[in-house]
Amino acid sequence: MLKKLIIFGILIISVIVSYNYIYQDHRTIEKETAAFVMTANAIGNEFSSNLKMAETKYLNKTVEVSGSISEINTMEVTLDDKVFCQFSEALEAPIEEDTKLKIKGRVIGYDDLLEQVKLDQCNLINTKN
Repeated sequence: MLKKLIIFGILIISVIVSYNYIYQDHRTIEKETAAFVMTANAIGNEFSSNLKMAETKYLNKTVEVSGSISEINTMEVTLDDKVFCQFSEALEAPIEEDTKLKIKGRVIGYDDLLEQVKLDQCNLINTKN
């Protein structure tokens, strides 16, 4: 009987630990401190020159990137044709191409075809004309 209780207790504890591991809280990129602060050209060049090293260094990290807008959509911005930023919410302020921006987001990968670093959960830090 004691063995059954111990096994049952271990089973319950392992289920609780597994549940907490699988269903972790989501990250809030807006509140995180950026691990790296750089220009769009600098991070784009690192990925295009040495993809493996750059992925190891930046993947799933919060970065702050600055550059000029080369393409803009209601939920997406491309900086200097090097960094693609996807926002969680639509941009409210009217922003035009060639505006300098500073954006914080999470690096999710590199698009070899378009040669762009991909960021998600982006937040607009500031705008400079």
